[in-house]
Amino acid sequence: MKKNYLLQLFAGILLIAVLLLIPTGYEDVVIYQNAERAVVIVTATDNSSILKSGLIMSGEQSCELYVTEGMFKGKTIQGVNFLSGSLERDKIYKTGDRAYVTISHQGDRVTQAVMTDHFRLGKEAVLLVLFFGFLLLFAGKNSIQAIFSFIITVLAIWKILIPAYLRGCDPIAAGIILSALLTLMIIYFVYGIDMRTLVASAGSVLGILTTAVLGMIFTSWLNIHGAIMPGAESLLYAGYQNLNLTRIYMAGIFIGASGSMMDLSVDITSAVWEVVQKKPDISGREAVRSGMNVGRAAMGTMTTTLLLAYSGSYVTQMMVFMAQGTPVDHILNYRYVASEVLHTVAGSFGLVTVAPFTALAAGLILPGYRARKSGKA
Repeated sequence: MKKNYLLQLFAGILLIAVLLLIPTGYEDVVIYQNAERAVVIVTATDNSSILKSGLIMSGEQSCELYVTEGMFKGKTIQGVNFLSGSLERDKIYKTGDRAYVTISHQGDRVTQAVMTDHFRLGKEAVLLVLFFGFLLLFAGKNSIQAIFSFIITVLAIWKILIPAYLRGCDPIAAGIILSALLTLMIIYFVYGIDMRTLVASAGSVLGILTTAVLGMIFTSWLNIHGAIMPGAESLLYAGYQNLNLTRIYMAGIFIGASGSMMDLSVDITSAVWEVVQKKPDISGREAVRSGMNVGRAAMGTMTTTLLLAYSGSYVTQMMVFMAQGTPVDHILNYRYVASEVLHTVAGSFGLVTVAPFTALAAGLILPGYRARKSGKA
């Protein structure tokens, strides 16, 4: 067991190191040439050029800024915060705020400093430290594997999946391959080199494939275009007209549901393994039935988890529909609503199939595996 744990630690550290070293190919983007991004402290503000109309503000806010890093560190410069009249995008700074600013310059002379946004990285770091701290406190040594899984997943998406999409790789194929590899890796951190890793991974990957097929079929039937995703049109205007946004949307359906599928497959695998441990003479059919019973109990909450995860960010939009008296049939017919319905239902369908896939694999494999382990012992 200790040897298995040390191997997991080594594998996790190695994977993180490799992913950190992989270049995305987009480190030196054109937008930041002849300009520098820096963190500044707002020392004074001038709001006299801001035009207010109810909740909406337009115009610009002038700020005096103290630069804390980079080639202009220690200097006080003037910055401008452009307001577009959008509550979603606009922000107002006050004295003492830390902010990101893009400084355009010619040599050592500042030509313009444009406020980008409030600086939040320090507070986000505090949140992550608290999360990892509580994980270590309550999960013990298993928390290390959970932290590895979290970090590796973030790095894999940012360093591998996103660059692959931008380079024109097929989103469905890339998404399935990455999801399968992440599934195998994350479940390996749960069980180590064990037949349970194979069982849980098989059930989860089969569910992902089912969701992928459903997503592709119903995206076409519902006439949903990938441009519905946030930021999709901006990609096209940035010179990436070759991207197939619809297939990227399709891939997002099964990638978004893959975490819940892993969770359910591990639950069923662990439950069947416990039954096999307590009742070594159990038949394969009984083990499959036990796995299905666990799956039935878990599926209700898992599908609700997906529903809440996808609908939580659309509460204000639903409030708009209700406030305007929009009929329910019209609401469900809107393309962006239909896209969320597809996300939820296709993901839930995948969860439903994970249960029998995992239960079948666990029932057929684990009793014999346990018997072989007992014989070796």
